[in-house]
Amino acid sequence: MNELLPIILSIVVGLAVIGGLIPVFLKARRSNQNYTGPRDANDPAPLDTSDAQGGGTLVEDRPETQAPPSDEDVVEEAELPATPTLETPLPVAGRLVRLRERLSKSNNALGKGLLALLSRDTIDEDVWEEVEETLLLADIGTDSTMELVDTLRERVKVLGVRSPEHVQAMLREELIKLIDPAMDRTLNITRHDDRPAVLMVVGVNGVGKTTTVGKLARVLVAEEKDVLLGAADTFRAAAAEQLATWGARVGVPTVKSDVDGADPASVAFEAVKAGIDQEVDVVMIDTAGRLQNKVGLMDELGKVKRVIEKQATVDEVLLVLDATTGQNGLTQAKVFAEVVNITGIVLTKLDGTAKGGIVVAIQKTLGVPVKLVGLGEGADDLAPFDAESFVDALLA
Repeated sequence: MNELLPIILSIVVGLAVIGGLIPVFLKARRSNQNYTGPRDANDPAPLDTSDAQGGGTLVEDRPETQAPPSDEDVVEEAELPATPTLETPLPVAGRLVRLRERLSKSNNALGKGLLALLSRDTIDEDVWEEVEETLLLADIGTDSTMELVDTLRERVKVLGVRSPEHVQAMLREELIKLIDPAMDRTLNITRHDDRPAVLMVVGVNGVGKTTTVGKLARVLVAEEKDVLLGAADTFRAAAAEQLATWGARVGVPTVKSDVDGADPASVAFEAVKAGIDQEVDVVMIDTAGRLQNKVGLMDELGKVKRVIEKQATVDEVLLVLDATTGQNGLTQAKVFAEVVNITGIVLTKLDGTAKGGIVVAIQKTLGVPVKLVGLGEGADDLAPFDAESFVDALLA
């Protein structure tokens, strides 16, 4: 019996060792199993991680604890910049100069066409018909066209002017009156005592809303405003990242959701809440593009505004319009104004390819001022709209 005891103990120890190795073996086998196809309709195949340790896992491993850096490492890290270099936006004055230069170089029918017609030696009915046609082609609108032609007829008849200098002075005066320099074009971006000013940007697909928000952030930063952005365009892929990139270039934070298709009203609410907590001056909310004839989407836009107003007033609602769309842009403006009470218009693509008369038509129809104009694709190509500068550019 004593001779068998060592043998029995050896067998027991061997079984214990084998039993302990079995779970380890099975775990290693499971960890090396890669899924190369979809497991069901809602679960796509994972990325190829065959080169990584623990390939096929769906959960990131906890980062390994790193050893304390050596003195050499500390020196190298200290030489790196603490934060990325921020861009310095151009001042507003420089933007207005570029507006005049770009419009004066364009072949705009509004200014040069009218000057050529009204400077003729004889101005008969045929000439006045051409004047009307020129104004209509410039998207000024029927009512404004008739008003301007009647005024010009009377002044030419009474004064009998023909020289280009006198005609240009007369035309400039009447166009400025038509655009109405008395309209308040200031942005309502003054911080309240206990909360920031809130600005919403709305419009149809493809007019440049996200880009406009980014460019406007640069304008406000140049005016030393503390700004926060809210990426409530949760429908378009990468819209939030695009907005965050614009903000990061000038040091402006962005509140966004990591979930595709998140509730835009919820994102807007959280952005305003963050703006209140951080005591910023202005919170700007970028919304998803939507066609004006889609009732459900327009109702959603109204919901975004109502949710924001649970904790702060919406001080400014800017409608972004593509200046090249002409009268179709006017139709869009009417519907958006009914849903969210538009307070100002931003005209994008108002460069050499656009017809600037839409400024007159929109303001006359809605009674809402054009507050900002987009001049091109550059980061600082957004400027406050000024009636006199705009007319001078058209007639240059």
